Amino acid sequence: MCHDHDSRPPAAPRPAGDVAERGTLTLTSGDGTLVGAAYAAPAAPARAGVVVLPDVRGLHPYYVALAERFAEAGVPALAVDWFGRTAGTPATGTREEDFDWQAHVPQLTEQGIDTDVRAAVEYLRGRTSADLPVVTVGFCLGGSHSWRLAGGDVDVAGCAGFYGRPALVGDAADRASRPVTMLVAGADQATPVADQQALADRMRAAGADVDVAVYDGAPHSFFDRAFGEWEQACTDAWEHLLALLDRVAR
Repeated sequence: MCHDHDSRPPAAPRPAGDVAERGTLTLTSGDGTLVGAAYAAPAAPARAGVVVLPDVRGLHPYYVALAERFAEAGVPALAVDWFGRTAGTPATGTREEDFDWQAHVPQLTEQGIDTDVRAAVEYLRGRTSADLPVVTVGFCLGGSHSWRLAGGDVDVAGCAGFYGRPALVGDAADRASRPVTMLVAGADQATPVADQQALADRMRAAGADVDVAVYDGAPHSFFDRAFGEWEQACTDAWEHLLALLDRVAR
């Protein structure tokens, strides 16, 4: 998994203002599934939004906090849970440390994930404006599916991911058309850097503009405020995310 239970994301390097709203909620997906989510919004008007796609644990407190970090940077964000179809919505708003994610991850489908992301995009636009450009930002499992969405039919403006697995992107890489940001841990034992660079090349060949940042020596899950030795990498990763949002913003 990507982080310890007590881990939390680093703050954005360019805070824009106060968080006007924060909290957990339940979405209704297009097939009627109830989806746990966490929303955070800045006081300032939005120019772009973020759907946060978590790691295998679903709506962990880390991702609730990350939505707030985006709001602090002036970006409304909605973090979603993966497991509404098989585990129901989290009783406490977030998944607990003892959640049996290993039993539920194999039951995920691309169709279900895409349906839930569409619901998240619609929610963000309903809270802001109908034409809000929305970027997905994912981690590990979520990073893989964020990259996959660059070649899918969900209406997103860009796709960013940390620690993703190219095998989960599959043939969607050959249809990628949206801007992609790949934030790669140089010492990630789960996925070699060469495999991620090869994925970037496939997506570029399909026509996508792909921004790859490799953090030499950084471990899988380096984007954690507790990892003081990777503070510079975390700051740089934030800059790549904010640059993607600046690019798609209206």
